[in-house]
Amino acid sequence: MTLPAAIFGLLSAMLIGALFHLVVDGGPGRLVLYMALGIVGFGAGQWLGYAQHWRFLQVGPLSYGPAVLGSLLVLLVGHWLSQIDVRKVDRDDKV
Repeated sequence: MTLPAAIFGLLSAMLIGALFHLVVDGGPGRLVLYMALGIVGFGAGQWLGYAQHWRFLQVGPLSYGPAVLGSLLVLLVGHWLSQIDVRKVDRDDKV
């Protein structure tokens, strides 16, 4: 992969994470989380698309279609997991 393609992929993944943040209305800490999840998902989707020879929305050396789908999938799962409420329960309390 060329350096311009890697930079384009990185910027695209960060943009997808930022747009997801805008849609789900998270706080500033969530922006960093969603951008990181977007990058991880974009990379995983790119790798899977390249390994399986999927040619959906090919942009130069990038398998852009699978990369965007991977990014969205990881963002949805990460958002769902970040909504879990963790509470400590004392053993003396009766539930």
